[in-house]
Amino acid sequence: MTATANGLGADGPAANGPLAGVRVVELAGIGPGPFAAMQLADLGADVVRVDRPGGAGLGIDPRYDLMNRNKRSVLLDLKADDGPARLLDLVERADVLIEGYRPGVAERLGIGPEECLARNPRLVYGRMTGWGQDGPLAQRAGHDIDYIAVAGTLSMFGEADRPPTVPANLVGDYASGSLYLVIGVLAALQHARTPGGTGQVVDAAIVDGAAHLTTMIHAMTAAGGWQDRRGANLLDGGAPFYGNYETADGEYMAVGALEQRFYNEFIELLGIKDDVPARKDFARWDGLKAAITARFKEKTRAEWTAVFEESDACVAPVLSLREAPAHPHLVARGTFTDHAGITQPAPAPRFSATPTSVRSAPALPGADTEGIADDWDVPSIRTSNTAPGATASSTSTD
Repeated sequence: MTATANGLGADGPAANGPLAGVRVVELAGIGPGPFAAMQLADLGADVVRVDRPGGAGLGIDPRYDLMNRNKRSVLLDLKADDGPARLLDLVERADVLIEGYRPGVAERLGIGPEECLARNPRLVYGRMTGWGQDGPLAQRAGHDIDYIAVAGTLSMFGEADRPPTVPANLVGDYASGSLYLVIGVLAALQHARTPGGTGQVVDAAIVDGAAHLTTMIHAMTAAGGWQDRRGANLLDGGAPFYGNYETADGEYMAVGALEQRFYNEFIELLGIKDDVPARKDFARWDGLKAAITARFKEKTRAEWTAVFEESDACVAPVLSLREAPAHPHLVARGTFTDHAGITQPAPAPRFSATPTSVRSAPALPGADTEGIADDWDVPSIRTSNTAPGATASSTSTD
């Protein structure tokens, strides 16, 4: 593909990455759907976000909505008389559609799987919800915290004598939702492109993904190696050598010295090698944790970072979101990038033959309609063809 002077080409913003040439229609929503579409866009797909009049519901200034980077936008009122027909014109040219409405909403709008697959039999129809397309809770509202609570995942986070710690919305919305949807979409796309393959519906439910993430923990529980309670296990803060410790300046160091050889180096550099019980003396873990806690409070985070940075003790400073982009390792790898005046995580993972990049700033609602009409040969979506109609109500995964 030949890019034009403004960084755009026939497949959108200077397409690169392993998904260059794949066309995705994203029905605007909030949370995990947009993140999944961003991941596909980061990988090179031409993602067209179908924005609704009035916005998607959160009121974020679209100039800063990084989940809309590398995408383009058209403005369609799906509740207008001609809205569904115009969307189906886009769907006919697409490889993937992503929607995050409550079950049944797309069907009521006339843009459900039946209509879309009839128009495009090889379409991958990706559905992102919290509870899934069926089951007793399918029609209930919810948020990230609710889904991971029911899946049992939330119960694992936090201290034994405290309420479960809320892991932002990373575990539910994005790890259990977005990334599972991306896996499903790519697998279904591979199937659709094989001889005799067809399109299909991908039902990605956050509650399913959150349960799936705990597979190893369920295995350890069955084998007697994990207790079904917080703060009592090897990887949940129960072990003195796997957790976070406060430093003299009120910051924190993360310790992950699980293996014996790493633990040996850890207690030696910490300066408590001859003053603590053996790590396998479980009955004295409280004393070991107390000794580690007291020792870390004797130096600042910067001082402890200097002590451990050349070692294999598996100790690292806990950095804030603002601090992380300046860490020397992340700078060397280009883990963060600056684009359009905003520091942001760079696309991941990395590819040797088809590198990815942030190609364009967040798409502004409706700004790309004319270009998409030309590139995808869908004249019906042009702004001049917009018919008056009611504003679509906000529906989303949550």
